Amino acid sequence: MDALVSTEWLERELGASDLRVVDATKFMPDAGRDPRAEYEAGHIPGAVFMDLAELADTSSPIDNMAPPPEKFASRMQSLGLGDGSRIVIYDDSPLKSAARAWWLLKLFGAHDVALLDGGLAKWKAEGRPLEMGKQTLRHRHFTVWRDAKAVRTKEQMLENLANTAEQVVDARPASRFTGEERDPRPGVAPGHIPGSLSLPHSTLFNADGTWKQGDELKAAFDSAGVDLDKPLVTTCGTGMTAAVVAFGAHLLGKDDVAVYDGSWTEWGADPATPKATGSA
Repeated sequence: MDALVSTEWLERELGASDLRVVDATKFMPDAGRDPRAEYEAGHIPGAVFMDLAELADTSSPIDNMAPPPEKFASRMQSLGLGDGSRIVIYDDSPLKSAARAWWLLKLFGAHDVALLDGGLAKWKAEGRPLEMGKQTLRHRHFTVWRDAKAVRTKEQMLENLANTAEQVVDARPASRFTGEERDPRPGVAPGHIPGSLSLPHSTLFNADGTWKQGDELKAAFDSAGVDLDKPLVTTCGTGMTAAVVAFGAHLLGKDDVAVYDGSWTEWGADPATPKATGSA
């Protein structure tokens, strides 16, 4: 299964015994939208709802940190996602939140995971079938492990400021990166990690919501000054759209990419961390 699958491919595959379809829609708190209610009102047939808001480490003071492995495995098993599953994830959010679900699944050891190109919006625009209500599947064992190489901590990011071993790419909108727009979270400073590059996640998509691919996708990274031959760490506000940039790099064959999970929520709230404003 390719990392990015088409709506045509998915409709043909619906009903396959090893296929699991996942709605991983999540919105910003101020969006005024309820992803679970929208899922129940209409979703791709057979899809289960992955609640990303709940898939977090509740013991951490930092919002949206990846959960402990045992919690993740338990939630996946309850969704019927497990060993031997081919998992296709979609969303209907400007955050492109399916990429966060993809990153979490890969972080915790899932192998065959793809995103649906164009998400639910493309599926609906093409008049493909929907179903209502909740979908429950039989529990399936999920063997969990955690790939420490895929995550960066604040301490590691501070070390990187000194040795610049890894490029840091910020997926937030440019106005948040420069500091022109203040962070929406109380007590979080404006700006970005010094030396980081700005690559807003929205620039990786075509006007119809499908992913840019090939040379067009590479051009987005090039225009941000990203060298795909060097190690990469992605960051954003809460680790959500950082996963979008990580998936974009994956589409270009680059997998030595980590996500700074605390992202600007952690960095910007710490008075001791250095911060930069402006476009560089």
